[in-house]
Amino acid sequence: MRFIIVTTALLSISCSSSTQDNSGITRQAQMQALGKILFFDSNLSSNNNQSCASCHDPATGFADPNVSKTAPVSMGSVTGAFGNRNAPTAAYAFFTPAFTKTQPHTTVDGTVSNYQGGQFLDGRRDNLMMQAKDPFLNPVEMNNANAAEVVNKVSNSSYASDFIAVFGTGAFDNIDTAYDSIAMAIAAFEASDEVNLFTSKFDDVRNGTATFSASEQRGFKLFTSTKAKCANCHTIPDTGTILFTNHRYYNIGTPSNPDNPAVQAYSAYIDTGLAENISVIDAGDAVSEAGKFRTPTLRNIEKTAPYMHNGVYQTLEQVIRHYDIMVSQQFITPEVDNEIANELINNGNPLGLQTEEITDLVAFMKTLTDK
Repeated sequence: MRFIIVTTALLSISCSSSTQDNSGITRQAQMQALGKILFFDSNLSSNNNQSCASCHDPATGFADPNVSKTAPVSMGSVTGAFGNRNAPTAAYAFFTPAFTKTQPHTTVDGTVSNYQGGQFLDGRRDNLMMQAKDPFLNPVEMNNANAAEVVNKVSNSSYASDFIAVFGTGAFDNIDTAYDSIAMAIAAFEASDEVNLFTSKFDDVRNGTATFSASEQRGFKLFTSTKAKCANCHTIPDTGTILFTNHRYYNIGTPSNPDNPAVQAYSAYIDTGLAENISVIDAGDAVSEAGKFRTPTLRNIEKTAPYMHNGVYQTLEQVIRHYDIMVSQQFITPEVDNEIANELINNGNPLGLQTEEITDLVAFMKTLTDK
């Protein structure tokens, strides 16, 4: 049996989550149900046209269904308003640890990582509750003027009574507390089994209820091999929860995407990733951390195209070719040519993946799609 442990942030408000109402529903289940309503409510944007689910749709692995390589960034509530990054999946984000600088971690190929965890691709928020607050107020996302505007919308919604049932009769009396509660409910939904399914074929194989095809098995073996090097960062521990990430930060030599609205607005635009967040990294690390992004989960990777922080690749085959030959053979110019992971430089040699091996790797990664 799989258990989800609610984070301290959630417990601080829902410390009696096992308490049941008269229908037998636990308070935590009520909070998750409320969080789901909030997650799908497009009225919580300035033009009543965008919800959390708009960019994190369950049908596409909780990523944006409307993006592609040529339109890689989600449009906000305001027509023509764009951010600079491809929206990551919200699935399995619950399991990402809080952002921290750790003792240097070195992969088997000698790539060093100094930071781990955090929400968003650059770790600028510690947990889901903190992350959930940002899109509401971001002018290129849901574009509300302030927290009071969001709270007012919830207090006048059809589900306001549900909110009061979870958080108490004074739930809307204090704007800051109410806004925290909104974020907490969304975080509770994102921590639920509905968002973190663990129902892929890979899980079935692991549980002994399915077997890989010959191609999938070859792909799995290659994925964990020293040839493809995928599991160096998309780790597969022997026990415990498998998320296919070590939550660490690397520069993988991703090229700029000319279709990124940020690049189109400013041709010399460079996304320096972790280095942009001087509030979360040490002041002296800005140069060494430039171009590094947190390793994403590969669960539901089949559904979450386009790939990379800027959506520069449309297919998994293109992503594999990037790791195989594009960086080592200098077929592309990295957006940030600084401390690129050794797995990609590979002493100037391609990984040497054959067409059938790429096919097998893709076949294995498709077994990570939840049912």
